[in-house]
Amino acid sequence: MNVFIKSIAALAFALAAILPTQASATTVSPVVLDLQTNGRGVVANISVTNTSAGPMTMEVSVTPLKGTSTGFEPAGAADSDEDLLVTPPSALIPAGNTQTFRVQWLGDPEMTQSKHYYVGINQLPVKLPEGQSAVQIVYNFNVLVSVSSPDQKPQIAITSVAPATVDGKPFAAVTVQNNGTAHGYISQHTLKITESSASGAELASKTISGSQFQQLVGYGLVATGQSRTVNVPLDGPLPAGAKLSAAFTDGHAQ
Repeated sequence: MNVFIKSIAALAFALAAILPTQASATTVSPVVLDLQTNGRGVVANISVTNTSAGPMTMEVSVTPLKGTSTGFEPAGAADSDEDLLVTPPSALIPAGNTQTFRVQWLGDPEMTQSKHYYVGINQLPVKLPEGQSAVQIVYNFNVLVSVSSPDQKPQIAITSVAPATVDGKPFAAVTVQNNGTAHGYISQHTLKITESSASGAELASKTISGSQFQQLVGYGLVATGQSRTVNVPLDGPLPAGAKLSAAFTDGHAQ
């Protein structure tokens, strides 16, 4: 009997990874991909490198997504995956080689709001001879693909911030709303979090650049019309009676 151990390097919507997703035998890049509905941006590539000692068979799947308050989840059968084409649908990658998967938008060129998909890069287990058993480790990766019209723009604004505790550590729970017609990224902004006394006097502040936000939290993708809350780590516990505020300070219009 075959025994399989599945190691999933899936992309959670927190999108904390900013480097190519890596496992002991596979590298996938990029893990976040933007497409446009027309022009040269309708096509992009995903590269999968087999760093193991033997060949790997990888199969592609496409899952439509819907935005939630914490990220994305599968949209269900009502949404079609036919607008997004990934080729080849499967590939045998020899040891040490890289396979390129082509991702292309085939849907409405004048789409009025962004759409999002997981492109799954899934390793197939090796078929063993009858009667032979073995433990196999297979790797599954989710690449988050977002599609928008070049004519549509995001409009991201902070709506609230509150103290939070995650695994016993202090965080600022920052809620943002995207009132634009395309998806956007919190990591395209500079974020400032300020601690103030009950009287309004500033006690401390922390400015987080886009690259720092990617390291600490992730890309911070916010879908069209989505209200999303992200947890940003603080340097220490909030003083008694203190309040939090947050603002984008870069002036970068979304």
